[in-house]
Amino acid sequence: MTKKELAISLHDKKYNCAQSVACAFAEDLNLDPQILFKMCEGFGLGMGCMTGTCGAISGAIALLGMKNSDGNLESPATKVSTYQLSKELLEKFQQKNGSTICKELKGVGTGTVLRSCPGCIEDAVEFIEEILNR
Repeated sequence: MTKKELAISLHDKKYNCAQSVACAFAEDLNLDPQILFKMCEGFGLGMGCMTGTCGAISGAIALLGMKNSDGNLESPATKVSTYQLSKELLEKFQQKNGSTICKELKGVGTGTVLRSCPGCIEDAVEFIEEILNR
């Protein structure tokens, strides 16, 4: 099963978009899926209000931090590189879909859906895989 297929199957099991993306990579990053599930719960539905960033993107950004951060609590040295990776992911998503905001992607207020939740999940998985596999 591909990461995209796994993420979609998790979404089909009622995981939100952020949980679906993050938990699809739990084994690869040696992370506890229940911790990822809990950590990403509030990112669903555009941070619960549809006016925030798409949950699929939020889940992918959480993975970037888990993969790239040095975890140095006394003198963190990886923030800039993690921010650069996050910016890259956001720009790719924006370029492909025309927005990174949940309600805009869902067509709330315009009636024009830019991307479905499963589509957003697939895109976030594609972009995070590309970055993580470098």
